[in-house]
Amino acid sequence: MKVVAFAGYSGSGKTTLVEQLIGCMRMRGLRVSVVKHAHHNFDIDKPGKDSWRHREAGAFEVLVASNQRLVLQRQFEQPAQLSVHHLLAEVYDGVDWVLVEGFKKSDLLKVEVWRKASEQPVRYPEDDFVVAIATDSPQDLPEATQRPVLDLNDAYAITEWLVANQDRFEYNPPLL
Repeated sequence: MKVVAFAGYSGSGKTTLVEQLIGCMRMRGLRVSVVKHAHHNFDIDKPGKDSWRHREAGAFEVLVASNQRLVLQRQFEQPAQLSVHHLLAEVYDGVDWVLVEGFKKSDLLKVEVWRKASEQPVRYPEDDFVVAIATDSPQDLPEATQRPVLDLNDAYAITEWLVANQDRFEYNPPLL
């Protein structure tokens, strides 16, 4: 599978871009998964539902499946600091691409998502893993770069660039 991360500060447009890329890749017949970093406590379950009750009773894992969907919830007994590589190990190995949202400090190849309007600094001058910058204001990049500068508002063109460079994004998992 190919793996690329999209890194940028909150409000830069990462989620919107990833959402659009999923559609563009699906139109090409590609199977896409997403790994998303959450900075806070989150819950996909609803109080009172069977799976919620099982988890509340102390189950370490609750797997819920139907003929259209499978969800695995794992409740850590102690806070766990999982790397992006731990999460990628959980992804179904039959996917073509995994789009990673967040994990800006990871050692994955990444596209930096940057908007001048965000008033946030860029990461590419110090991050050797940034292989391209997706922006809506290329003329305002604070430092010149030899990296490709992609139009943040053109998911089709970004998809084309990713597919054209797909060999770079072949995932070779480290030994965990």
